[in-house]
Amino acid sequence: MSWDLILLIFSFIATMGLLAITIYQLICLSDLESDYINPFDSSSRINALVVKEFLVQGMLCAAFILTWHWFMFLLSAPITYYHLTLYMKRKHLIDVTEIFSLLNSEKKYRIVKLVLYLSLFAAATTSLVKTAVDLIIDDDDGFPGFETF
Repeated sequence: MSWDLILLIFSFIATMGLLAITIYQLICLSDLESDYINPFDSSSRINALVVKEFLVQGMLCAAFILTWHWFMFLLSAPITYYHLTLYMKRKHLIDVTEIFSLLNSEKKYRIVKLVLYLSLFAAATTSLVKTAVDLIIDDDDGFPGFETF
């Protein structure tokens, strides 16, 4: 099994996880806006996932740069840089007392992240399929089961 295939399987699974985390955070913010959940529960649920999301995104970005996948790295670098600056400024967690005043900006931020993760997911899926097909159909061997004339 090729290392590229292993990396792309990891990126596919990690990107699916990042998409799920972002959608869950959007649902929590929407429930808060509709008054189905109180601010403490909403912020504690979101804050429990923030650092995990940052770590997965950072590992994914580092894996892309170490394996010379430039396009995937350039897709994931802006959000990784933004996560790093938020973490360094200690503004990565949602404050319970200010959640209502920041609700619209937090939803927009997560929608932008969702779009970036969807584009990364599409690129990872395309690269995964291309790499798997290239490994199955090797130029030296031809397609297994068919003989060339």
